[in-house]
Amino acid sequence: MRMPTTFGMNQIVSHGFGMFLFAALMPFMRESIDISAWQLATIGALTQLAYLGGAMLLGLVGHRLGTGRLALLTGIFSSALLLCMSQLRDPLLITLTLTCLAASAAISWGCIVEIVSRCARAEQRSTYLSCASSGTAWGYALNGLLILVVVPLLGWQASWQVAGLFGLLVVALTWHMLRDLKSAPACPTAGPAPVDAAIPTSKLFATIIGERTALFACLICLLVGFTTMPFSYWLNTYLDELSLPAALGGYTWATVGGTGMVAGFITGKLADRRGHGTALMVIFSGFALGLLAFILDPGRFALVAGFGYGLMYFPMWGIVAGWVNQHYSSTATMQISGICMVTFGLGGTLGNLLAGYIRETTGSLHDVFFVLTAASLLLVALAIVILRGNRKVLPIIPPTAGAF
Repeated sequence: MRMPTTFGMNQIVSHGFGMFLFAALMPFMRESIDISAWQLATIGALTQLAYLGGAMLLGLVGHRLGTGRLALLTGIFSSALLLCMSQLRDPLLITLTLTCLAASAAISWGCIVEIVSRCARAEQRSTYLSCASSGTAWGYALNGLLILVVVPLLGWQASWQVAGLFGLLVVALTWHMLRDLKSAPACPTAGPAPVDAAIPTSKLFATIIGERTALFACLICLLVGFTTMPFSYWLNTYLDELSLPAALGGYTWATVGGTGMVAGFITGKLADRRGHGTALMVIFSGFALGLLAFILDPGRFALVAGFGYGLMYFPMWGIVAGWVNQHYSSTATMQISGICMVTFGLGGTLGNLLAGYIRETTGSLHDVFFVLTAASLLLVALAIVILRGNRKVLPIIPPTAGAF
């Protein structure tokens, strides 16, 4: 488990710290840095755009670069920026730094997808990818630990310094792992394309639109963005609208993080042993059931919704990437994953815009969560289609297929 552990730590640095530590530390940073509300809004918008830009760039030109070298460079770059954040006081420089961190996070995940797809054995790839993607949940937990332990003792600046130093440690561990890493033996049932075959940039979008696996992967990420981003953004506001205790939101997010920390290994194993359609059905059904319970009684079932969110969101990235890798080379999987991150961002943008419109026109967020629940049922429907498709092709596989 050295590879998923190391890459999970990369996710802690790139996503847990690079994408979410600022939001966690913002209440403490405002005591010494004058950041206005519109500047915070600008930071939120630019980091999302930078993440989309990094994902798009990776999908278009990432196959021309060495992913191992790129993974190390993004790790060094992110660690240096995290260390710099402890010294910055100018909102403009802070915005620029966070924007670069967001783009680096997208590129880092794409590199992880390509390396795992190329070097892990076929029967372990989804487990490894899901464990790595769940590193973000561990980042959530470590952010809370920094707030509870480091900030009271040493100040918010020390939190950024701890994050940066941890990032440098992870870079060293990653370099040590990559140094002796070799490509996995080819599967006898794999297609004729070489493991590093790339989709030409001119044909990438045609592949996304015209081929079932690539299209479904992007649709899944679109719907996941559409449901999870508004849920996370508006949850505490909705609980406040219902006059529920503020602590309920904190407990719900603790449930999200705790579930995500263990869900990657369990659901990844399920995907490798029972098929990706089965794993997607389990995580999407858990998410949909959690939302259904939540809209019936938010106060009673908020933690159930948090459990479903953590079960689905963090391992989903690894399971989808593992499923795509069953049909494409490792490099093509990285390219398609880059476009998947773009569709995820677009889905999140559309979902938040629709939620804002509903809140503005109705004065309540109640209907927003009905819409999110309906969209989660579409995810279940997609999982059913994938599951049935996998069962249809199963009989044509020779009995000895999959042996290495």
